[in-house]
Amino acid sequence: LKKFTKQNFFFLVGGMIIYVVDIGVDFWVTSRYFCQGQYSWSILILCFRGLSSIITQIFSYEWFKNDWEGADTGKLKSVFLVHLFHCGIFIRYWFALKYGCQAAFKQTSSRGAPEADLSNSIQKQAIDAVTDINMLRVFKTFLETTPQLLLQIYILMEHGKNNFYQYTAIIMSFCGISLSMVDYQISLRKSLPDKDEFRVLSKFMYLFYKLLTITSWILTISLITLLSVRISVILLIFLWTCGFTWTLKQHTTFCKSKKMEYLYRTVVGIILIFSFFNIKGRRTKVFISIYYATHTVVTLGTLFVYVSSEPSIIKEICFTIVSILTILCLVLGIIFLVVYYSHFHPTTYYRPQACSDEIDGVAGQKDRTKSGRFQNFLMQ
Repeated sequence: LKKFTKQNFFFLVGGMIIYVVDIGVDFWVTSRYFCQGQYSWSILILCFRGLSSIITQIFSYEWFKNDWEGADTGKLKSVFLVHLFHCGIFIRYWFALKYGCQAAFKQTSSRGAPEADLSNSIQKQAIDAVTDINMLRVFKTFLETTPQLLLQIYILMEHGKNNFYQYTAIIMSFCGISLSMVDYQISLRKSLPDKDEFRVLSKFMYLFYKLLTITSWILTISLITLLSVRISVILLIFLWTCGFTWTLKQHTTFCKSKKMEYLYRTVVGIILIFSFFNIKGRRTKVFISIYYATHTVVTLGTLFVYVSSEPSIIKEICFTIVSILTILCLVLGIIFLVVYYSHFHPTTYYRPQACSDEIDGVAGQKDRTKSGRFQNFLMQ
């Protein structure tokens, strides 16, 4: 059994602090735009946050229902009320901190078999609690943080006004994306028995691969939006439709109910707009190649349209900086992608042991469900 360490606990505390600070920054930026009469920007930011919060609360409550099946209905009603007021994530943080503290600081030694079983149980509870939080943070990252980052960059490029709160929002967005990406992979490796844990170099390679490719794509969409908001919206809708259709063809089985499964597939379609998402845990070399090749073509095509249609814009320092950053992030991101999957992806150096704990049938499916939701939720 993989261990929940003190380092994992401190990362959990840090993630919770950043989550709270992020909420404060969002409302601060919203109030600043509102005071300046920029009501449309304020409403958009609140819409991103509201949509993200609603969806994460729905998934969080549904997971509580699945985990507490047969539990006291009064307990579930209390949890429902907490989620109704959009505070479900704080219940999850409370459980994660509770089990994490016991696993990292109080269960360091065990002598007899009963004590060892108790220690393993607490370790598993801590890992599962953090895993659920990190899955919800992935949803939040692509439903709220990434669209907000796109909006803030567009505002800076469109209006050319540099305000401290805008830079703060952009920095917080990058921090949120970075941490959710790395924390996600750490939880993935800990929660699945057939996955080796994430090593230090693997973390950095994966972080730079995701962050650079997402940054390049957000800058590209920002440039397209500057050309035409309508074309940008049509492109985003088209990309979501393609992602949603591909998800339907994968026949995902992440949720127990059909309604929740379609909501999950809808969210995955949104995630696929900004980053590749491996929803079945299978080899996807062809799909990931097509995905980033398409991004490259659209990025180069956008820059070509700017140069050919508006030659005078080349002389503007802002366009020059954005163009260089877009191409540089794309090239470096793809380099990190290739290096990561060639040399640092855990499957390249991990040899799975014999799956003696694989159980077939209904009982086996139930055990696998309890062992972690990451069995059907993979992004590599």
